[in-house]
Amino acid sequence: MAEGYAHPEVLVSTDWVAAHGKDPGVRLVESDEDVLLYNTGHIDGAVKIDWQSDLQDAIVRDYIGREKFEKLCSEKGIANDTTVVFYGDKNNWWACYAFWTFKLFGHEKCLILNGGRKRWELDKRPLVKTPEPKYPATTYKAKGPDLSIRAFRDEVLLHQQKKGPLIDVRSPGEFTGELLHMPDYPQEGALRGGHIPGAKNIPWARAAAEDGTFKPRPELEKLYLQEAGLNPQGPTVIAYCRIGERSSHTWFVLRYLLGLKNVKNYDGSWTEWGNLVSVPIAKGPD
Repeated sequence: MAEGYAHPEVLVSTDWVAAHGKDPGVRLVESDEDVLLYNTGHIDGAVKIDWQSDLQDAIVRDYIGREKFEKLCSEKGIANDTTVVFYGDKNNWWACYAFWTFKLFGHEKCLILNGGRKRWELDKRPLVKTPEPKYPATTYKAKGPDLSIRAFRDEVLLHQQKKGPLIDVRSPGEFTGELLHMPDYPQEGALRGGHIPGAKNIPWARAAAEDGTFKPRPELEKLYLQEAGLNPQGPTVIAYCRIGERSSHTWFVLRYLLGLKNVKNYDGSWTEWGNLVSVPIAKGPD
């Protein structure tokens, strides 16, 4: 990649995936917002990881624990030394969420197909409708969870009180409080509208170009360093959205493309914060 990113090695092109997607030691993982999309066509050899059924605990509103993560990786044929390449729809929105979850449990070799499904289709690469492939099970041993990349409510509250940098990656309507839910998702929302006081609003999708790839570094610096006022050498940055999925995309941009050392994803996010009367909220534009 010639975009001048801090860690260009975490991105691969469609050419790379076409040449190496089936290499021993490489596993392609498709993770989509549309959980039915995989069955309409996927990159040959890719397995599916469903953000709801695979990464979320069915009983507790939280991520799966270490044992369930180990079981998931084992069943998908992912070993500790496997290079996992994530891709998906919506500018890799959920692919970055899966990437973040793998990092939470200490998986070292994680990559993103720059542009995801959209870039693959624009390049007229083939998609197959074959059943999800079955690979030999592995004996996976997870680390973590790595709490250096995850923020909890009390930490966010203290961070806000100290005027630490917060990035609200939701839509402007959600940020101002005009909308209690995500656009196009009226059934999913919070009891209180607004944002965490002091947060800057940089919607997550502004980091993506028209073809789904990440924007060049100068454009990302304009967004986050100039518009949001973030300091790469400054204090920890906490990104949040509704449930932590859109903010994982921003976390990826800040951590790997711009090279900020201390970035956390508040995965409880506005679903938790906006439903608690004990925490402050702000309404209207920043």
